[in-house]
Amino acid sequence: MSRHRSNIRNMLQEMNSSGFSQSLERGLAVLSAFRPDRPALGISELARELGLTRSTTHRYVATLASLRYLEQEASTRRYRLGPRVLDLGFSVLGSMELREIAGPHLQQLTDVTGLTSNLAIRDDADVLLIDRVLGQLGRYHHLEFSLRVGSRLPFYCSATGKALLAYMPRPDLDRLLDRMDMTQRGPRTLTDKNALLRELAKVRRTSIATNDEELDSALRSIAAPICSRSGQAVAAVVVAIPWSPAGMNDLVSRFGPAVRAAADKIAAQVV
Repeated sequence: MSRHRSNIRNMLQEMNSSGFSQSLERGLAVLSAFRPDRPALGISELARELGLTRSTTHRYVATLASLRYLEQEASTRRYRLGPRVLDLGFSVLGSMELREIAGPHLQQLTDVTGLTSNLAIRDDADVLLIDRVLGQLGRYHHLEFSLRVGSRLPFYCSATGKALLAYMPRPDLDRLLDRMDMTQRGPRTLTDKNALLRELAKVRRTSIATNDEELDSALRSIAAPICSRSGQAVAAVVVAIPWSPAGMNDLVSRFGPAVRAAADKIAAQVV
């Protein structure tokens, strides 16, 4: 953290009296060179595109890599955008604009299903709820009222978390899983990493993630990812299902299409 602050301070000190920083401009130009059609670039490629020398380019790339805005592939030695850039994107998506766009779709989802609808994003190692529309009260509604806008949920035992995890690049996913303490939360919590990875593979096949009493007893949920054009999940829509005698497969058949349709409609407007 101290090295991070020091590097940022050095950039700011280079600003001239007009408030313009050439270092900041070049650093942002490096980041902007990475696009969905070419996610990995070498020093020579970046130098040619930016019109800089290899040594200058390497200096900027090394700084951005030390701050985790870039990361280097061990096999190719090329660079790609790192997790801090993704964090910036998630923060933007958590703004009021996303909530305003998603709001009508959440309301429609609640109207159709009668269930509480939620919108969530990733915030570092947590799932962050940024909007919700309350559904009909049921016998176990107290479970829903324990959550609110701003609540944080663990990734591994929530439907929303699985929807976000399933579309992460594998290196980022592995780093995040290494930081997780997969403790028992509900009667059916997945506490084994390999079991979770199998569950995430299923999410990628179906575009539907579930929580079957994994977060808490008598609470189920169904989520769908809001995916960007590059295929990463930048947010997720989820409906909470207090205890029901129906099986999970039946609940997915009943509510899954509506959840997925809401996520797709939001994605069409924001990514």
